[in-house]
Amino acid sequence: MDLNMILYGLIGLVLLYLLIKFLKWPLKILLNGIIGIVLLYFTNILGSYFGFSIGINAVTALIAGFLGIPGVIFLVIFQLFL
Repeated sequence: MDLNMILYGLIGLVLLYLLIKFLKWPLKILLNGIIGIVLLYFTNILGSYFGFSIGINAVTALIAGFLGIPGVIFLVIFQLFL
């Protein structure tokens, strides 16, 4: 077996690994945004008993998606005081 073929095979495997790694990142952001929308929806259901709601849009979904529960708490506090 030629040494160049082994080297090309290893380089191909590393590039395939990096490609898969980079393709997972946007999928994770999308999934976090969806989780943020679900958290905001349940917050709005609970908030309807207390007389407040948070608008569900791209910005609030990304805040809730990136920060999770602390992001939703931040949005609730922001909505209550501002």
